[in-house]
Amino acid sequence: MATTTDHAPVPGSVPVPARGDVPIEQTWDLTRLFPAPEEWDAAYAAAEARLPELEDHRGRLGASAAALLAGLVLRDEIYAAVERVTGYAGLRASEDATDAGAAAMFDRAAGLTARFQAAAAFFGPELVAISAARWETFLAEEPGLAPYRFALERVRRMRPHVRSAEVEEVIALAAEPIAANAAAHTALEDGDLPLGTIADERGATVPLRQGNLDRFLHSANARVRREAWEASADAYLDFKHVFAATLGGGVKGHVFQARARRYGSSLEAALAPDAIPTGVFQTLVETVWRNLPVWHRYFAVRRRLLGLPDGLLHPADLTAPLAAKPPVIPWQEGVELILDSLAPLGADYVGIVRQGIAERWVDRCANAGKGAGAFSEGPYRTLPYISMVYGDDLGGVSTLTHELGHSLHSYHAWEQPIVYWPYAMFTAEAASNMHQALLGAHLLALKDDRDWQLAVLEERMANHLRYLFTMPILARFELDCHQRVERGEALTADGMNAALFALYEAAYGGQVALDRDRMGITWARFSHLFTGFYVFQYATGISAAAALAAQVRAEGDLAARRYVAFLRAGGHGDPIDLLRATGVDLSTPEPVQRAFDILAGYVERLEGLAG
Repeated sequence: MATTTDHAPVPGSVPVPARGDVPIEQTWDLTRLFPAPEEWDAAYAAAEARLPELEDHRGRLGASAAALLAGLVLRDEIYAAVERVTGYAGLRASEDATDAGAAAMFDRAAGLTARFQAAAAFFGPELVAISAARWETFLAEEPGLAPYRFALERVRRMRPHVRSAEVEEVIALAAEPIAANAAAHTALEDGDLPLGTIADERGATVPLRQGNLDRFLHSANARVRREAWEASADAYLDFKHVFAATLGGGVKGHVFQARARRYGSSLEAALAPDAIPTGVFQTLVETVWRNLPVWHRYFAVRRRLLGLPDGLLHPADLTAPLAAKPPVIPWQEGVELILDSLAPLGADYVGIVRQGIAERWVDRCANAGKGAGAFSEGPYRTLPYISMVYGDDLGGVSTLTHELGHSLHSYHAWEQPIVYWPYAMFTAEAASNMHQALLGAHLLALKDDRDWQLAVLEERMANHLRYLFTMPILARFELDCHQRVERGEALTADGMNAALFALYEAAYGGQVALDRDRMGITWARFSHLFTGFYVFQYATGISAAAALAAQVRAEGDLAARRYVAFLRAGGHGDPIDLLRATGVDLSTPEPVQRAFDILAGYVERLEGLAG
C-alpha cells in the first residue's frame, strides 16, 4: 500500500549522478541484446555485409512466385539484423547524450539504416508493378506468400505514390539527413542546453537538469515551481533560433517527402500509409475545441483548490500538487499497484508485466545526460525496454504503466511476422493509455481519503491535460507550420512562438496568466513534432483507451480477450479497422466526446472535494 508523509524529501535536492554512478538495479539490462560491445560491432559488420545481397533480386521480384518469396524473405532477414543493431545503438545513446562513444555508435547505426533503405528501395516500384491477376496467381502457386497478402495489398494501394526505383532510392537516402534535424534537437536539449539554476525549497542553489526539472515543476512551493518553469523556458528561448532551425528542417523534410510521393499535403502523406483519413485529424481537433469549456471548469476548480479564487493560474500552477499530503510511492509499491490494476486483463497478462520488471526492462534512474521523457523501444522479438525517470509518486506510477502498455503491445505484436510487428502510432497510444485508464479506476476505488482522491484525480487530469489539451494544441500548431512551408513561407522562431501563443491564449479561456514568449516556445520541448502528425494521435489514443477500459470493466474476460487480440494483431491491419474491431470507431467524434464526458466526471469530483 502506498504511504503518505509530511516530510517527503525535497525534490531535486540530491545531485543528479553520472551514468556510471547509478545503481545497476535501476538500469535496464542491455546485455540481453549484446553481451559485449564487440558483439555489437560484429553484428553491425554482418548486417552491413548482407546489404549487397539485395541487389541480386533487383528486377526479379515479379518474375515468379518463388522469386518474389525469396526476395521478401531476404529483405526481412536483413531488416531484422539491421533493426537489432540500430535498436541497441538507440537505447545506448539515450542513456547519456554526452556519451561520445554512444553517440558515434548511434550515428553509425543511422547510416546503416539509411543504406539498407536505399538498397531495398527497388522493392516498392517492383511490387506495385505486379498486376492484381499475377499476384493472385503467385498466391495460388506459393503458399509461403500467404503471410504477405495484406502487406503487399497495402503496398499496391500506394501505387500512385510509389516512384521509380531511382527516385525511391533518393527518397530513402534523404531520410538520414532529414533525421539529423531531430538528432540535433535531442543533442542540444538533453546534452548541451543549460537550464540554469534555481533556489530549492530550502534556499540552496541547485542546477536544473532535464532529469530533475519535472520534480521542481511539481513542487508544492509556488516560488520553486514558477522559477523552474520560467528558468527552463528562458533556456529554450536563449536557443530559440537553433530549435527553430532544427524543427524547420524537419518540417521541410516532411514537405519534401510528401511532394516526392505526389501527395496533396504533408498531412495526407503522414496518414495515408495507415489508411487514416485526414478527416480523423480534423474531427479530433474540432471535438476538442468544442469541449474547451470542460477545461475551463477544471482551471477554475484548480484555482479554488490552490487558494487562488480571485486570481489567475500561473502556467506553473497547472502542475502544482493539489493534495496536502501527496502519496509517496516507492518503486516496488508502484509496481504492485500496477499489477493489481491490470488484473482485469488476466493472469497471463499480469505475469508478463511481472517478468519484465524482474528482467530489468526498465531504466528508471535519473542521471546526467539522460532526457526527462519516457519511451518504450526494443528490436523485434528481443525485449521491449523502457526508459523513464521514476519519481516516488503517482506520476511515476502512471508513467511506468503507460510505457508498460507500449511494451506489452510490442511483446504481443512480436507474435506476428516481422513485416507486421511495427504497429501504427495510431494504435500505440491506445494501448499505453489503456493501462493508465485501468490504473486510474483502480486507484480511485482503493481509498476514500481526501488527499488520496485529490492526488489520483490530479494525476488523471494531468494525463488528460497533456493528451486532450496540449497535444491537440500542438497538432494545430504543427498543421500551421507545415502549411506555411507548403505555401513557401519561412518558419522563424518568432513566427512559431507567436502562432503557438495565439492557440494557448484562445484555449486557456482567460483562466491562466499569459506569458507570450515563455508559452510560445513550448513547441521546442516536444521532439514528437519531428515525427509528422504524431501528436494528435495521443488524443485519439487516450480516447480509444477510455472506451477499451470501460469495455473491460463492464464485460470482463470477453473484452479482455478482445483487447489482447488487438495487441497481437500488431500492424496486421489498418489501425482504424483494428480499433473498430474492438468496438471503437475513431472515424466518428463519439470516442473523443465520451473521453470528455469522463473528464467532466473527474472535474465534477474535484468540484465536490473543493467544497
